[in-house]
Amino acid sequence: MYKKNKRSGAIGTIIIVIILILLVVLTNVSRDNVSYAESFATSILMPIQNAFTMLKNKVTGNTQFFADLNSLKNENEQLKQRNNELETQLRELEVIKAENTRLQEYANLTEKYQEYSTVPAYVIDKDVSNYSSNIIINVGSDQGIEKNMTVIADRGLVGHVISVTNNTAKVQVIVDSASSVTAMINTSEESIICKGSVDNDKYLNASYIDTSSELLVGDSVVTSGIGGIYPKGITIGTIKQVVNTTNITDRYAKVETAVDFSKLYTVLVIK
Repeated sequence: MYKKNKRSGAIGTIIIVIILILLVVLTNVSRDNVSYAESFATSILMPIQNAFTMLKNKVTGNTQFFADLNSLKNENEQLKQRNNELETQLRELEVIKAENTRLQEYANLTEKYQEYSTVPAYVIDKDVSNYSSNIIINVGSDQGIEKNMTVIADRGLVGHVISVTNNTAKVQVIVDSASSVTAMINTSEESIICKGSVDNDKYLNASYIDTSSELLVGDSVVTSGIGGIYPKGITIGTIKQVVNTTNITDRYAKVETAVDFSKLYTVLVIK
């Protein structure tokens, strides 16, 4: 390392001496000959300077530096390609993980509702407007699905089938403004009617409450089995608020649905 620095210093000294000599020559040239002298100096100095620069770079190891730089660029490109491959593999693993999660949900649902004959399904579309709230599932008549069949999820009631194609079905969910479910309070079996609302996809309005009934916040609401569509005992939700009015016959309750319809992906159709 010391020898390299010493040689580099000697080369630098030679370059400086040559430049000083040329400067002395140029300062003694008349003004008329300046342009000629500058042109001459440039034509002489540039090749010499380039040669000494290349020699200096060679001596000090700059050539190796640029070679290493090219090598780093190649390695960087290889790393970028490898990173892209790993990202692709990660996405594939996420897809597999999601599929495994759905299969586990199916298994849990089937076990929970084993007393029913069911068909598992995915939610493939949501038909939501100001006037209706429906979902589309990926099973239909080819899988034995018919109108008015009950649709459930892990936490409880989703709705019922209102139309069918060969491989899809439209489901009116219980939060739809046109939906009406005959229900009861799980602890007292007091009958109520749960209806969807236009402005909320999380709460139902429970009405037709008997004047002698005592509703409490936290009471569980389940299907009553009356009406011919929904089997008895399927969870609907929980009473979150009891709204009293001047006329006791008009009082109603807010029921929070057990199913989170914003995160509904996997369902079962009860045949």
